[in-house]
Order: sequence, then structure tokens, then C-alpha cells
Amino acid sequence: MTSRWIDITSTTGETYTGYLSLPPTGKGPGLVLIQEIWGVNEHIRTVADQYAADGFVVLAPDVFWRQSPRIELKYDDVDTPKAFGHMQALDQPAAVKDLVGAVNTLKALPEVTGKIATVGYCMGGRLSYLTAANSPDVAAGVAYYPGAINTVMDQAATLTAPVQFHFGGLDTYITHAVREAVIDTLGDRDETEIYVYENADHGFNCWGRAMYNQNAALLAHGRTLQFLAEHLA
Repeated sequence: MTSRWIDITSTTGETYTGYLSLPPTGKGPGLVLIQEIWGVNEHIRTVADQYAADGFVVLAPDVFWRQSPRIELKYDDVDTPKAFGHMQALDQPAAVKDLVGAVNTLKALPEVTGKIATVGYCMGGRLSYLTAANSPDVAAGVAYYPGAINTVMDQAATLTAPVQFHFGGLDTYITHAVREAVIDTLGDRDETEIYVYENADHGFNCWGRAMYNQNAALLAHGRTLQFLAEHLA
């Protein structure tokens, strides 16, 4: 696999950067991988490389570029408050426009030979859903423990792509009521998939955090790959 940072053009016309990881074959379907609140850090780049090893051309956009370009934070008591501050200051409508631009940028790459999906974690999970709802070029979206997802359910009116959701049953940030809002809005769509990992907490996919749950992470990754294989074929 090879990787590099590339320029992305937002639909606002502004330019920012993202981490691009190519599969061993050098080409394949596209995947926009959307960060947690700690930036495109070592963990997110490793996840991008993981999906590249699975055969995808992966682009991880720098969502916080308007505040702190290429900020890379750690999961500790010093950096975590900074991460929450960046999330709270995020201009979400602008971020969605940036991410739709990332889809367009990925689509134009010669290495991308198939359809494009979005996958995101926490804040990135919500943005994955919103990007899928705002770009006709997203063939599928995956949202891991998407924070405040209940506040953007109105976007389902423009959502045509199938979406898969992964929730931790022990998650105190994303409560049962929040999950129910997703089920009530999207649960009756044939191509919606919703999984709850009863013994997993928020952030269960991140091996850099104390709540990492290997079993749930493996199950979710396998289900994500199957979902993408079905909808990006």
C-alpha cells in the first residue's frame, strides 16, 4: 500500500487536504473515511490503511482544517478537551460541503474504478450520514456510534443511499432514545441496517481508547465490509 496527502476542493471552492491510502492493486472502489474528534491522527490513518488493504481507495479528509489544519490529537486528558472544543466549534453545514467535495475529488481520481461510500466514527458517523444525504455520488454510508444523530434525522428526506449504523449498548453518549430516533425514521427502509453491540461502549472500534472492544470491532468491521461489497459492486 502507498499513502500520501492530497488536495481536496470543497464545494465552496476552497482547498484543504486529506490522507489518501491506496490498495495493493493501486485501484478500486472509493471510500471517504471520516475522522473522530481527535483529527486525522495515527489511529484514523491506520484505519484508512486497513480499508485500503481491504481493496478500497481511501480518503480521510481533514475535517478541522478551518480551525487547525492537520491537527493530530491524542486520547489523553490534555488533548481530549481540545478535541471537544474543535467539535463544538465546527461549522457543520460547511463541513458537509467540504465532505461532498471530498467525494467529488475521490471520484475524479484515476485510481477509483468503482462506486464511492462513506464511513465515519462518532462525529464522523453523523457526518457520514449527512454526506450520504447530500451527495448523489455516495452509494452507501456507514455510521459508527454517530453522535447527536437524532438531531439530523430530517436529512433523511434527501437520503437515497443505503445506510448502516453501529451502536454500543453501553454508550451513555448515544442513548436508547437516540437509537430509537434512527429506527423510527429509517428502520422501515429495506436497505437500512442497524446493529447494537450490547457489551460495547462508545468508541468501541478505537484501539487507542480504553473502551476498545475487539469482539465488537471485528463484528462491525466484517458487517461493514459485507455491506460495502453488496452496495459498491
